[in-house]
Amino acid sequence: MTLERNRAIITPVMKRYNPSEIESKWQKIWEEQKTFVAKDFDKSRPKKYLAEMFPYPSGAGLHVGHVRNFTIVDVLARFYTQQGFNVLRPFGYDTFGLPAENYAIKTGRSPQDVTRENTDNFRKQAKRLGYAIDWSRELNTSDPEYYKWTQWIFARLFEKGLAYKKESAQWWCEFDKTVLANEQVEGGKCWRCGNEVQKKKMNQWYLKITQYADELLEELDSLDWPEKIKTMQRNWIGRSEGAEIDFVIARNVETKQSSNKPGSPRSARDDSIKVFTTRPDTIFGATFMVLAPEHSMVSKITTDGQKKEVQKYVEAAQKKSDIERLENKEKTGVFTGAYAINPATGEKIPIWVADYIMMGYGTGAIMAVPHDDERDREFAEKFDLPIVKTKYTDKIYGEKKVNYKMHDWLISRQRYWGCPIPVAYDKSGQAHLVPDEQLPVLLPPMDDYKPDESGRSALAKNVDWLKVEIDGEVMTRETDTLDGYACSSWYLLRYTDPHNDKEAWSKKLADFWAPVDVYIGADHAVAHLLYVRFWTKFFADEGMINFREPAKKLIYHGYINAEDGRKMSKSLGNVIDPLEIINSGYGADTLRTYELFIAPYEMDAPWSTAGVGGVYRFLARVWKLVGDYIDSPKDSDTDEITKLQHKTIKKVTQDLERLGFNTAVAALMEYVNGLNKMGANKSALVDLLKLLAPFAPHIASELLEKLGADDAWPQWDEKYLISDEMTIAVQVNGKLRGEITVATDAEQADIETAALAVENVQNFTGDKKPARIIYVPGKIVNIVI
Repeated sequence: MTLERNRAIITPVMKRYNPSEIESKWQKIWEEQKTFVAKDFDKSRPKKYLAEMFPYPSGAGLHVGHVRNFTIVDVLARFYTQQGFNVLRPFGYDTFGLPAENYAIKTGRSPQDVTRENTDNFRKQAKRLGYAIDWSRELNTSDPEYYKWTQWIFARLFEKGLAYKKESAQWWCEFDKTVLANEQVEGGKCWRCGNEVQKKKMNQWYLKITQYADELLEELDSLDWPEKIKTMQRNWIGRSEGAEIDFVIARNVETKQSSNKPGSPRSARDDSIKVFTTRPDTIFGATFMVLAPEHSMVSKITTDGQKKEVQKYVEAAQKKSDIERLENKEKTGVFTGAYAINPATGEKIPIWVADYIMMGYGTGAIMAVPHDDERDREFAEKFDLPIVKTKYTDKIYGEKKVNYKMHDWLISRQRYWGCPIPVAYDKSGQAHLVPDEQLPVLLPPMDDYKPDESGRSALAKNVDWLKVEIDGEVMTRETDTLDGYACSSWYLLRYTDPHNDKEAWSKKLADFWAPVDVYIGADHAVAHLLYVRFWTKFFADEGMINFREPAKKLIYHGYINAEDGRKMSKSLGNVIDPLEIINSGYGADTLRTYELFIAPYEMDAPWSTAGVGGVYRFLARVWKLVGDYIDSPKDSDTDEITKLQHKTIKKVTQDLERLGFNTAVAALMEYVNGLNKMGANKSALVDLLKLLAPFAPHIASELLEKLGADDAWPQWDEKYLISDEMTIAVQVNGKLRGEITVATDAEQADIETAALAVENVQNFTGDKKPARIIYVPGKIVNIVI
């Protein structure tokens, strides 16, 4: 009996660190206790609303690159919760789009079924990572209960004249039967199937985002967003002030001395070309004009002798995307054979066609001033066109004008898997909104998801679905669906009131939670972030919310790349499933902590399996350090431990406040090393675990429970941070030559003696006696020779 009793006494209470046991335990506790459910209208605590950008649930599921994004949100959510905030941290899925539809066309499986499987997998992965998500607010954009309100919002935009339909030329892939964005056209070919694309005139739905252009631009300065994102949005909006000037076609002018003279009568405007310029003062230096290949005047002014060459050039240009045209450094062009009259000089100047001029900006025509414009100069030098020194003028030969690069948002798509546009057409082709009481317009089940031969979505083949009765008349439904960005332009508000079946959201709830305090992502610098700002302003104008910007702070993080530095991609076969790391024995805490320790959050970083192992060993040391104390409680109370404890609290707190996640983890590693050397006490260990909890919540929760402590964020006391020593820089004739460490209460004479004794200082002073010594208390000793 005695032997057995002695064995029991010396057997350690703490087992070896086993992430799988403790992580499943705490994930179950958090779910059962609804630990992370946000409390509506709880004004006893300050609120914090944090969200990541909607993820698209691909079949491959989350990879370790996604983990960085979601873990940044989670660390901040837990940090604020521990500080006593009422935290809203929801989750959802941006499920509409071409990948699911293409998969359906390929396999015959419905996008609804595939999306359900994918979101189930995403949810499973997120829960295994221990994310502090309020799952009661989970959203899915392809859920009819969600897209009903997307349709309702579209109807309000339509009623205000902000949604309209017009014909425009779009990139069209005949093979995939779909419209493509500029970035989806590579070398004149579809990025998916590799077949050649063409420009096709189509009736498309647009949203009038340009109506908010000035406000979208002006309010950027006040946002706590990364400057690079604000710059990209400024460039995308592209506001510029200048003038529109008419250049008369030369064949309609009799003589230079008559109608070409500035201010004299000229031909009708149909026989002139309007240009927009931000430098109307340089008009005297305009020696030629350039038109975009798509400009309507190209075919009208081209001479017979140049028609064949111009047509060939125009056809080639139309196979290039806007991005290719803008980024191509080599200037190309063709002469139309026609001339225009410079209204300032009365001189004939040649009219060229070049693909570096876009119809999307200004008028699609420029007056080229090669002396003052680098782009024009390169073109002039290549084609041996005149370059003359400009005579600047204050006179405006035209009308003052403000222009924007940004165009209205093309929002319709010819595909099945999207939010149906709630519009129907009467017999005369007039568009009518589907009444609110008939919403949602549901996507019908289909057996065939391919677009029809005319390019309309598969919905056009569902004869029964097409017919709808509105105001007693049978009408034909719109077969286009909405761009996925429509669904992701308002989800941040739906999170505040996700189950409301009477309205898109309660204004009271939206005003309580929103705007988002911290919004986190690594994509959509312009498109989504610009669209969500536009819709937020519209909602404010409609009295639906009392703020005009969607997010107070934006965090834009770098990517986790593969070990070889390439971007993780399913097609490259280098994607790493987070569950592989978790199930291999490392656990979720290791993966979470590693992802934020690997590099500053804003930088890209390559994945490193060895690095994962290093973080696991750090957590194992934490486990052992606390475990040894639990097995044999013995407090080591020294001033050094207390100083390190409070120094670490301050460091980690301030690092998290400034988003220094990697340096916060590094400080915790130093703290553990220090405690292992100096010894530990319960207070020091409890604070260690509280500071670790945002990164590694499972191990922290388990050990805090064993120590009988809560996870309230610790506070530091400045009195423990007063150092007994200070480091002072030593200069010779104003140049840094060394430093000394002295007692904080050292006398000035002793400080000067120590400074003169520094070996490198003596290299510059030699035997010379200092003319004087200047001492700035606690900072610098400057020895003047």
